[in-house]
Amino acid sequence: MKPLFLITNDDGYQSVGLHHLVRVAEEFGDVVVMAPERNSSGLGTSITTVRPLRVRAVGREGETFYSCDGTPADCVKMGLEHFCPRRPDLVLSGINYGSNASINALYSGTIGAVIEACLDGLPAIGFSLLTHSPAADFAPCTPSIRHILGQTLQHPLAAGTGLNVNIPHLPADQIRGIRVCRQAQAAWVDSLEKRTDPIGRPYWWMTGKFVCDNPLADSDEHALRQGYVSVVPIRPDFTDSAAMQIIQYYEQ
Repeated sequence: MKPLFLITNDDGYQSVGLHHLVRVAEEFGDVVVMAPERNSSGLGTSITTVRPLRVRAVGREGETFYSCDGTPADCVKMGLEHFCPRRPDLVLSGINYGSNASINALYSGTIGAVIEACLDGLPAIGFSLLTHSPAADFAPCTPSIRHILGQTLQHPLAAGTGLNVNIPHLPADQIRGIRVCRQAQAAWVDSLEKRTDPIGRPYWWMTGKFVCDNPLADSDEHALRQGYVSVVPIRPDFTDSAAMQIIQYYEQ
């Protein structure tokens, strides 16, 4: 039996990156796509609880390609519960426009979908390309994605383990390889910029600057700056194990 992939993203079902990932995944197995109806970037692991969700088929006849008017995490839930013919072997998310390395992973809808799959005990991989250009060429991502999918099928991830994969925006022959990394320590210096609409009402627009001045040599940001694809293993467990030993005095 061929492997089954459930594929989603956060840029919406019409995203070129999504369709490119689907084509590569189809080289390895069967595919079910459940992607957001519209761009859902920055929604993290949020789910929809205050209204019903709706799904519609958006592929050609015979294709298992759907859109859902919810979040990326909603799409994973919906695909798993109602649209996959069996439990998927692997959940894929992407290919995202823009980096999800370092702290970006905490806000990302792309990685939110990965976390949702992990919460259900499935292995999952999120792919991102380091450009926001609408004209982005995803072809240079193909060799790295093929390699990672092939290795993952040959050496399955543990249940509930995810991979956060970021790919430099470089020609394929300039990508130096793949590195397994830790998440870099970085920050967004945010600013809510006050503006005025055409009829004089104030509104605020989120701006910000990503700051990671000296990434450690084993981090994703360092690997990406050196021209490598970064692969960070992730799990949905926020426990600070070191702090557990330090704060034993709270116990009674």
